[in-house]
Amino acid sequence: MSTDEERLAQLGYKQELHRRLSGFSNFAVSFSIISILAGAITSYGIAMKAGGPVAITLGWLFVGVMVTFVALAMAEVCSAYPTAGALYWWAAALAKRNKPAWAWFIGWFNFLGEVAVTAAIDFGAAITTAAFLSLTFGLEVTATSTFLIFLVIIIVHGLLNTFGVNLVRVLSDVSAWWHLIGVAVIVGILAVVPDQHKPISEVFTEVYNATGFTFAGAGVYAVLMGLLMAQYTYTGYDASAHVAEETHDAANAAPRGIVMSVIVSVIAGFVLLVAITWSIQDYEGALGTELGLPPAQIFIDAAGHDLGVFLLFICMVAQWFCGMASVTANSRMSYAFARDDAIPGSRIWKKVNPRTGTPTNSIWLCVTLSTILVLPSLWNTVAYFAATSIAVIGLYIAYVGPVLLRRLNPDFQPGPWNLGKWSAPVGWIAIVWVGIICVLFVLPPGSPITAETFNYTIVAVAVVLGAAAIWWFASARKWFTGPKQNLLEKAAHGESTD
Repeated sequence: MSTDEERLAQLGYKQELHRRLSGFSNFAVSFSIISILAGAITSYGIAMKAGGPVAITLGWLFVGVMVTFVALAMAEVCSAYPTAGALYWWAAALAKRNKPAWAWFIGWFNFLGEVAVTAAIDFGAAITTAAFLSLTFGLEVTATSTFLIFLVIIIVHGLLNTFGVNLVRVLSDVSAWWHLIGVAVIVGILAVVPDQHKPISEVFTEVYNATGFTFAGAGVYAVLMGLLMAQYTYTGYDASAHVAEETHDAANAAPRGIVMSVIVSVIAGFVLLVAITWSIQDYEGALGTELGLPPAQIFIDAAGHDLGVFLLFICMVAQWFCGMASVTANSRMSYAFARDDAIPGSRIWKKVNPRTGTPTNSIWLCVTLSTILVLPSLWNTVAYFAATSIAVIGLYIAYVGPVLLRRLNPDFQPGPWNLGKWSAPVGWIAIVWVGIICVLFVLPPGSPITAETFNYTIVAVAVVLGAAAIWWFASARKWFTGPKQNLLEKAAHGESTD
């Protein structure tokens, strides 16, 4: 057996998924899901409206630094436990008491966050694709047309993931280079082509508040609301942990994938956002564009119609790559959770296709649930904001839970990739930051507060937490024992564990 398979066996699992990903491919999956050409483009309007340039540029850097602390703290735990279950598995391993309960609740927050982030990414890709089709073929951008485009995108992502991890590996590698070269092309064109640029001082200091709030300090509040753009974009890097069982040298490559995907995104994203904000010709016009995507209007205003459409095309392709990688990570997490019988119908969702080595049923479960989450977009334009907030809060609660447990567990044995003496300060900073954003992003984003503008994130999080709690106390606590070791299960059924 290889070292990877030996370590997986020590954690109690037989190698079932095909281990075909290199360290770069592992990084590429997370980098593709963070996707600065997806999250930062599709949610750019959130920060334009709330906070303006200062939230877009300096806000991106500030949030990036804080997220790097979270990524470092997660990576240390990942190195010790390189398994597809990742966050909820780590929670069960690290908790001193109530291990099954910790695994249950962290797992459900991770599952909710994964579904929400997949929904938000592919819905964002649909918004960008609709803007592109409007500019090239005159498509009328409506809620219905955008939803239908979303359906096509997410079904294609389901199909691509069904064909096997080799295809995912190739597309993820291409995606990483597409993002890096694409950012360089966009920045280069926006730096050279426009006849005029926004004063560079305004790019970093101007505050814009279109939230409707007018109380003293409303500008600061708006900037804080605008941080959602950056915080939402910096999600999904747990993917490197979820594909650990498909990665060579997982105890080193997976934690490196988590950290490097964030650091590269912070740097490349900052350059991209400065270039876009520097190129704004008509702020109000871009914010209220009929295309439904402010960066698309900025590209056209700054570089002309044809070049602008070309830049939008670069973003659109990147977003398709991003959604594909998100379905990959989402399906691996749900497969691992189902492997431990934590999802209704687990017997179906934990099956692995022996030919492709992929959890095919789990892939389509994730596609279906993400589609259901996007359905309200047909009636309510707040759906995208809610999906981004749900993704942020659901995922970050799951991210920081194991970090907190690691800090409270003196018996933790670090893996080969660890923080040494910096482990404690990094971990506590990560925990405090996640506590702050969990409060920040359930606050109302705009005024007046109506049924259309209400932030439904708190409702969605409460429903999931409430449902998981009711299910736990009514039933699951009697039978859910946390991660189940399938080596023992297979041995009990007389199956080979070689």
